[in-house]
Amino acid sequence: MTPISNRYDFALLFEVVNGNPNGDPDAGNLPRLDPETNRGLVTDVSLKRKIRNYVDLARGGQDGFHIYVQEGAILNEKHREAYKALRPDDPKAAKDAKLNPKDDEEAKKLTGFMCRNFFDVRTFGAVMSTGINAGQVKGPVQMSFARSVEAIMPLEISITRMAATNEAEKKQKAEGDDSSDRVDNRTMGRKHIVPYGLYVAHGFISAKFAEKTGFSQDDLELLFEALGTMFEHDRSAARGEMATRKLIVFRHENALGNAPAHTLFERIRIGRNVDGALREIDARLDNLPPARAFSDYVVEIDRENLPEGVEIIEKL
Repeated sequence: MTPISNRYDFALLFEVVNGNPNGDPDAGNLPRLDPETNRGLVTDVSLKRKIRNYVDLARGGQDGFHIYVQEGAILNEKHREAYKALRPDDPKAAKDAKLNPKDDEEAKKLTGFMCRNFFDVRTFGAVMSTGINAGQVKGPVQMSFARSVEAIMPLEISITRMAATNEAEKKQKAEGDDSSDRVDNRTMGRKHIVPYGLYVAHGFISAKFAEKTGFSQDDLELLFEALGTMFEHDRSAARGEMATRKLIVFRHENALGNAPAHTLFERIRIGRNVDGALREIDARLDNLPPARAFSDYVVEIDRENLPEGVEIIEKL
C-alpha cells in the first residue's frame, strides 16, 4: 500500500462521566492529575492501548493488521516470525536462541516484515531489539498526554462485596467478625471516579516517517475510526462512561506541513457555555456550577485566514 503523502495534526476531545479514565498505580490508582493545577491527565500510552484494542477487534486476524504489543504477548517470538520468513531453511530461526541480522540489508528486511504485518509497529513505531533483534522503528503517529479542560475533583467511593473469597472468610462472616475492614459482614473496598471531565489530546502524523514504515491512507482512516469509537469497546466498571466528542483534523497539502502544529491547535477554543455563548475558562467561572455534561461547554474553531495549504476536517 502507498504511504500517505500529507502531514496531519489532530485534536481529540473526549469525556469521562463517573469513571476513572487513567488510574495512577503510584497513587493508589487515583485519577492522574497535574498537582499544580488539578487538571486531569491521561497518558499517551493509555490512548494507544485503546487504539490497539479497537484495531484488534475490527481487523483482528487480517494480514497486515496484527497487533505487536498485546497483553501476555512474548515480543521476541513475534520477532522470530520475521526471521523464519526471511530464513526458512535456518534451523536456528525455529529454536529458542538469540538472533541478529547478518548485515544492514537483512536488518531492513526484518524491520520491513514487522511493519508490513503489525499495524501498531508501522503506526506508533517500536523498539524490537530485545534478545531477538528486529530493529527499531520511529512511528509516524505520535500523541500527547490528554489534559482536562478544567480542574477535576476526584472522588473516593466506598463499595461492598457480600460474597466470601474462601472458607475462612465465610466462617468469619458467619461468626459476625467485625474487624476494621468489614461492616455488617460485608467486605469493604474503594473506587476512584471523576464526576465529569472533558479532556483534550493532540496528535501528530508525519508523512516522512510514514514513508519508512508504510503507513497508508487505509491505515490513516482506520486510525481515525478507532479514535472516534474506541471508547465504545472499552467499557468497564472502573471507567464509567467515556466517549469521543470531537475529532478535529488539520490536513496539510504536503509532507512537511504548511504551518506549525501549535498555531493550528490555538484555533480551537473551549469555554463554558453561558447562555449559549463561550466564556473563557478562568477565575470568573467561580460563580458557575461544576460542569457535568458536554453541553456545559462550547467548542469554537477559528476558520478565518487559515494558512495556505491547510484544511480543517471535523471527523465528529
